[in-house]
Amino acid sequence: MAMTDFTIIRRSMSSRMFSTVTTIITVAVAVGLMLVLLGMRKAARESFQRGSGNAHLIISAEPDPMSVVLNTIFYSRLPQQFLMYDRYERIVSGLPTKDPSGKLQNGYAIPVAQGDSYKGFPVLATTREFLTDFDPQLGVPWKFSQGGPFDGNMQVVVGAVAAKQTGLKLGDRIVLTHGVGDSRAGPPGHDHNEHPFEVVGVLAPSGTAHDRALVVSLESTWIVHAQDRLEREKGEGFLATAADLNASDRKITGALLRFVAETRTSTPAVLQQVAFALKREPGLTVAQPAFEIQKLFGIVSNIDQVLLAMAATVMVSSGIAIMLALYNSMEQRRRQIAVLRVLGCSRSRIFSLVLTESALLGALGAVVGVFLAGAAQNLVAAIMKERLGLVIEPALAPELVLGIIVSSVLLASFAGLLPAVMAYRTAVVTNLKPAV
Repeated sequence: MAMTDFTIIRRSMSSRMFSTVTTIITVAVAVGLMLVLLGMRKAARESFQRGSGNAHLIISAEPDPMSVVLNTIFYSRLPQQFLMYDRYERIVSGLPTKDPSGKLQNGYAIPVAQGDSYKGFPVLATTREFLTDFDPQLGVPWKFSQGGPFDGNMQVVVGAVAAKQTGLKLGDRIVLTHGVGDSRAGPPGHDHNEHPFEVVGVLAPSGTAHDRALVVSLESTWIVHAQDRLEREKGEGFLATAADLNASDRKITGALLRFVAETRTSTPAVLQQVAFALKREPGLTVAQPAFEIQKLFGIVSNIDQVLLAMAATVMVSSGIAIMLALYNSMEQRRRQIAVLRVLGCSRSRIFSLVLTESALLGALGAVVGVFLAGAAQNLVAAIMKERLGLVIEPALAPELVLGIIVSSVLLASFAGLLPAVMAYRTAVVTNLKPAV
């Protein structure tokens, strides 16, 4: 029975199993790296854009707009600058956040303050409107898996990731830590033991960085931080209350602003006009979350290009590995090729056999690389969700996968040209001579 081309190629590859496997792995790593970089770049961008919420602007005393967004929305680090609350009230008093006619969707002005933590998870002090009017994802409001929003001081609402990792549930009482606590982000702070908080709500997962946060009332954090001042003034054992607060205690680190719009997800025409007016306020930074995230990925794209160039280099290296593997095997297979020629195999068929073997190595490596990329993307997504609370939905677009596989096969075929030419030019008589 005549031996088919497939049988010849299969036996050729199996006879050099170690070389075949290492070559396939090299191609798979290159393809997997390329797919992960291309796929995760898009998924990460969508996750950050989705997680920026429905605030039109964020105001803060921090000097850099991008830092304002990263610190306020993604809790990258604790803000270092404060706004006095009375100044905040003056700034937002004339902003178009409410529609007197009732025909349009009202906006909001939500003050926020950061500075405390619980077991390394950030604490956000704000007003009840953060849990009722602010959308963590555009058009997707908060949902509670247990309890509801706070309605008084010394009550805390826990994000989904924070609740899962700390085991907090309704009715638990906790003590907040000043600063970053036991987080790796910085040195530990002191505990506010005088003012324990009760868990009154647990948020459902939102797929945003807010899932890592604990939310308390703004007045609660003012009371907690006024405790040290009041103890110095009135002696140890004095317990601060809201009535003891003065203007210097009422500080915030920023505010989320959304203006009157047609729907909960639309952008008003006055946005740029209001932003320009706010920017004239001395010592005030105005940040547009959507714009700053776009700018962030513009910066990151430069790094992407370097990583993609590295992945492309690895792919080219895998092509070279295929060429070397087949080239080296030609020296060992000259006699086999000569025998095939004697048995009636033409030069062109020998050429196509080697070229097909090269292409098959590229195809097998590409297929394995697709599975590696899928596993790697899921691993990265799980780490991002665990560490940052961000839900990244990795997906390998069919057209991207097909393009990478075709590119891998073409590159492998090109790499196989030199070994194929060597096989084509193999002399029958010379290589059939018995060894002396």
